[in-house]
Amino acid sequence: MRTAIFYGSSLGNTQFVAEKIHQLLPGADCLPVNNLTVADIRKYDKIILGTSTWGLGNLQDDFELFVDLLLSIDMSETTFALFGLGDQHTYPDTFCNGMGKLYHLLNEKGWKIIGQTSADGYDFSESEALIGDELVGLALDEDNEPDLTDVRIQKWVEQLGFS
Repeated sequence: MRTAIFYGSSLGNTQFVAEKIHQLLPGADCLPVNNLTVADIRKYDKIILGTSTWGLGNLQDDFELFVDLLLSIDMSETTFALFGLGDQHTYPDTFCNGMGKLYHLLNEKGWKIIGQTSADGYDFSESEALIGDELVGLALDEDNEPDLTDVRIQKWVEQLGFS
């Protein structure tokens, strides 16, 4: 089984988090989405997707193009996990919407998505990444809660069982 961490990062925070996850999954590949091909994507059985949220809840720019490529492939045998970055104080009504958008797109295809987390301990008003009382993946706020990032990543990676 091959594992990859694919991320889109404009200012470096999502890459920083992807690399932290990679440290806990040293056998995985860690790659930016901006130059991936169909052949690159198909090499993996388990894929972790990481994006930040931009503007009023949009995907990170590189993901806008990547997601079209990803959705054009049959990935029904692949297991996905998602992580997203957002700012729950400045944008409390769109916190981690980028991750939520990814979830809904993959879920519409019927693809297997794991790694949901509790929304306890977060302080936002709305999010497309929230279903019931769970977030669709690992939500991180590097702007306001960087001190919680390592603990949240550790717990989430253990939950995934990708090692």
